[in-house]
Amino acid sequence: MNIRPLKLNGAYEIDLDPHSDARGYFVRTFDVEIFRSHGLANAWKQESESLSLQSGTIRGLHFQVPPQAETKLVRVTAGEIWDVLVDLRRDSETYGQWDALVLSSGNLRMVYIPPGFAHGFCTLTDMAVVQYKMDAYFAPVQKMVGLRWDDETLAIPWPTKTPIVSEKDRMLSSFKTFVSPFVMG
Repeated sequence: MNIRPLKLNGAYEIDLDPHSDARGYFVRTFDVEIFRSHGLANAWKQESESLSLQSGTIRGLHFQVPPQAETKLVRVTAGEIWDVLVDLRRDSETYGQWDALVLSSGNLRMVYIPPGFAHGFCTLTDMAVVQYKMDAYFAPVQKMVGLRWDDETLAIPWPTKTPIVSEKDRMLSSFKTFVSPFVMG
């Protein structure tokens, strides 16, 4: 694994190192010792998967607030997405800034997102499958927590002109009205 920091403090891009031959490849997607040596959380409590059927589907920007704030490890097992994270930690030098990277089944890349970040993505292909490891359990009471994907303040240039967005995500609040409960840990 090659672990590199992203521009937002505490977030990391992780490139996997497959062992390939004529049959295909074998790749380690998690190693507690490697994560520990980089100071990354590794006590995963839950793993989830999403399937998006159409290119241009936007999911997010979602997060859970304390005490259920969560670290996420995100990877794509089929298709390709443009993955976005937004720093919501009030005392962070990168508060209110976003970063993005392409995750695909072909590039074998993951993103590590610490607590205090909003997360979302736009599918770049039909049939995109995204897997998430989380170190906190899903808190159903918080199911409407998030920021609008098309927030004017964040000005994220999503890579679609015809987004497919859930009704729930259309009703999320704006960054201007959001009062962040997050601080750096």
